[in-house]
Amino acid sequence: MIIWQEDAEDATLIREGPVMANGGTVLVVSAHAGDFVWRAGGAIAAATARGDRAVVVCLSYGERGESASQWLAGKSLDEIKAIRREEAEAAAAALGAEIEFLDAGDYPLLPSRELLDELVRIYRRVQPTVVLTHPLLDPYNGDHPAAARLAIDARILAQAIGYEAPGEVLGAPPVFFFEPHQPEQCDFKPDVLLDITAAFPAKEQAMKCLPAQQHMWDYYTSLAVRRGVQVKRNAGPNLGLPVDTKGEAYMRYYPQVTEVLE
Repeated sequence: MIIWQEDAEDATLIREGPVMANGGTVLVVSAHAGDFVWRAGGAIAAATARGDRAVVVCLSYGERGESASQWLAGKSLDEIKAIRREEAEAAAAALGAEIEFLDAGDYPLLPSRELLDELVRIYRRVQPTVVLTHPLLDPYNGDHPAAARLAIDARILAQAIGYEAPGEVLGAPPVFFFEPHQPEQCDFKPDVLLDITAAFPAKEQAMKCLPAQQHMWDYYTSLAVRRGVQVKRNAGPNLGLPVDTKGEAYMRYYPQVTEVLE
């Protein structure tokens, strides 16, 4: 279990961890317009507070499967897309992130060669040092593993010197899966805990930019508290973590490369 912690007052790095590195670029591949906030809002806010760049790519607006309140209110498809886009833009701004929308449709989110190529071009343009996305298994929402597969495949293709796309060939940024809504059913076993205590106010502000999914606010606040307990439990007794520690959980997809085991 790897713990990554920030100073609660000035968000400076106390212990360098694998999720973010100073001066890097975080790329978040999100199936729907709200996923990046619930699952990785703390990581994004922590990164931008350090001066790192964060780029969120929403493959869809979540217009069909994750906007029930808007359908019940009688909104049209185009109106719902506009609402979800505005919400996601406001949430990204609260986190200090850039955001792009590919409008690939949801329920189902269908992979295509064109969508994959578009993601490859984003990888080449953004040159991420870290990638965050969904786990590869989710029996409750097929869009999430579809987004993860696209994110991983695009990363691989962006590394291929022979793949025809503009920009520099990609290196090997680590990929982290953020926590799904039903972790046990998604075989989610976190091996990275991120201390987001200093970043949580920004995440909370971003969550409140998504009233179309207001039912998620309390759940992800409670989850941050529970993961914060695990952060303290695994960080050892001498770090002086605050009582109200908040956390996010991640799974590493590729092995960590390091010179020191700690």
